[in-house]
Amino acid sequence: MTAPDGRGIPGLAVRPGTVPGQGGDAFRILHVCTGNVCRSPMAERLTRHGLARRLGDGAVLGEHGIVVESAGTWGHEGAPMEAHAAAVLAEYGADPAGFTGRELLDDHVIDADLVLTATRDHRSQVISMGHAAGLRTFTLKEFTRLVRAIDPTTLPEGSVTDRARALVGAAAALRGWLLAPSPDADEVHDPYGAPISYFRSIGEEIHTALDPVVTALTGIPAAV
Repeated sequence: MTAPDGRGIPGLAVRPGTVPGQGGDAFRILHVCTGNVCRSPMAERLTRHGLARRLGDGAVLGEHGIVVESAGTWGHEGAPMEAHAAAVLAEYGADPAGFTGRELLDDHVIDADLVLTATRDHRSQVISMGHAAGLRTFTLKEFTRLVRAIDPTTLPEGSVTDRARALVGAAAALRGWLLAPSPDADEVHDPYGAPISYFRSIGEEIHTALDPVVTALTGIPAAV
């Protein structure tokens, strides 16, 4: 993660008119890994696919108030998604088209209402950037574990964005009480350079972790 012009420095002033984690009316989900060409692109597009299955194709365009993006702590700026990652997405029916890699910047963290990282190290790097990110940054598998413990009837029934923000708050409150069974339990390992069979196993991990999250965010189970 580079820090030219002050980027990535803890305590860096927020740009005028913004509040960290409140990037306008939309609820913004940011997936983070290292290079932003394998894990976080798969998570981004699988999240969009899951939203579209529950809310309709308009969800992919943010019409329901949810925007899904990704970036990398050492992001390959402008790079295409890894071919194996794109192939795995296609196998799930998700759309890999039009993706370009991004380096994680302060603005991405400031705007995000929920940051989901591949590993604990990525989570630490996001939190170290400041911007009050600690309460809204989780590893993907950590967030899944917390979400499974939340009673969905306690979440508001109004807009999807209100429900999503309440879900993040409830998960943050549970974090110290519901610990991982092992240090490795919250990790999604890097498939970069591996054969497609390993990409498929990582894709399955991400898909399995995301399914209850997207259901909790929307209040709508995936169609069978």
